[in-house]
Amino acid sequence: MNSTLCPPTPGAPEKAAVRSMFDRIAPRYDLLNRLLSAGTDVRWRRRAVDFLELAPPLRVLDLCTGTADLLLEVVSRDPRNSGLGVDFAQAMLALGARKLARRGYASRARLAGGDGERLPVRSASFDAALVGFGIRNIGDPSRALAEVHRALKPGGRFVVLEFSMPKGLLGRLYRTYFTQLLPRIGRLVSGDGSAYAYLPASVQAFPSPQAFAALMQQAGFVSVHIQPLTFGIACLHRGEKPR
Repeated sequence: MNSTLCPPTPGAPEKAAVRSMFDRIAPRYDLLNRLLSAGTDVRWRRRAVDFLELAPPLRVLDLCTGTADLLLEVVSRDPRNSGLGVDFAQAMLALGARKLARRGYASRARLAGGDGERLPVRSASFDAALVGFGIRNIGDPSRALAEVHRALKPGGRFVVLEFSMPKGLLGRLYRTYFTQLLPRIGRLVSGDGSAYAYLPASVQAFPSPQAFAALMQQAGFVSVHIQPLTFGIACLHRGEKPR
């Protein structure tokens, strides 16, 4: 398969295709996030960090960090916080590194290339972990959950921010926007139609919030909580590694 030409398969994303896709759209990624969500993605990320409900100082792992927006939110909140962002799309990491340097956070927020299914970190080395809109792009989410569990200290918390599909009339309206309008806007702005057709398809293939909560429990997380955002368009999950 030529990953430059073929988009990933929703529900079973191939690593090379996912990496190629995100490297291609990296230059317009932040702009499209703000445009397609009308800025709501910024508020969702703040809510994700709030949902940790942990006091500083914190050492945080940001899985699938992309351009490091979640990591930036963590380190900007308190000068005692630090973190590591991991992603395998090098173009995204390069943009994230420039953002961290411009804001003066490079000394407290590092970035590393790595696979979410085999994290390049020591066991029990983080107080908390986050992933924003990235877990559905990992081929084996259960393996990624186990790796995060390994990386957390006892009592550490993991928050997952991911899209979900609302029900009822809102769900039907949202599906129309998500499957018809959003890919067109994404194609016009990024020049990559396949990437923004993959986005809604991957969300629809992802487990329901309740099913994903069960996966977190199977990976060893306890006290798993679900918090819908914006009428169920997105969802927060939080779990804790037992002490």
